[in-house]
Amino acid sequence: MNPSELMAPFHDPEAAARYAENPPRFVPGLSDLHRMAGILLAESAPADGHLLVLGAGGGMELKAFADAQPHWRFTGVDPSAEMLAVAAQMLGQQAQRVDFRQGYIDDAPPGPFDGAACLLTLHFLAEPERLRVLREIHERLKPGAAFVMAHASVPQGTGERARWLSRYAAFAIRAGMEPASAQQARAAVDAHLNILTPEQDEALLWEAGFNRIEAFYVGFAFRGWVALA
Repeated sequence: MNPSELMAPFHDPEAAARYAENPPRFVPGLSDLHRMAGILLAESAPADGHLLVLGAGGGMELKAFADAQPHWRFTGVDPSAEMLAVAAQMLGQQAQRVDFRQGYIDDAPPGPFDGAACLLTLHFLAEPERLRVLREIHERLKPGAAFVMAHASVPQGTGERARWLSRYAAFAIRAGMEPASAQQARAAVDAHLNILTPEQDEALLWEAGFNRIEAFYVGFAFRGWVALA
């Protein structure tokens, strides 16, 4: 499986329609991650805030945020038109609160936004591009606004990466995935995701201009942080 194959399901209408089935199998406490992210964003965003969600395709975090905060508005950015269509369907009538933008961070409006989230997305980017994206997000936030990110991030010492990715596959198997499929997913993640160490991820946040960086989530191979602009 090459990188384009890893991304292909996000651009296939049938696969995109089934997207919501897989993340809970791989990401421990996914619904709680969304709930925690919303709580952290609400610490600084006003009740009528406008939030940026990068990697908004699928709509899972948008739905969680919209349900929790009935007066928030959103700009949801994603490169896949198919995944944005799934997000709009998931949101139902609440989709009218979202400005959907097909594209990347450069296609997001300048803001300033009252908060931003990027969940299960940045591990697709190489380190230099990840830093650029983080800087672009920072530029679009009001001073003091919160940014929440979560993605694959594991220690890289001798044997550590392999151990954490084996746990990633084991969790999916316990969640009902066929062992062969889970091992195939593990191999694809190992080969093609740009997984940094937690220390590297935090350093990029500092370099991008964020402050008060705090880890709030660890779920086997996934970690999450909140930081202020």
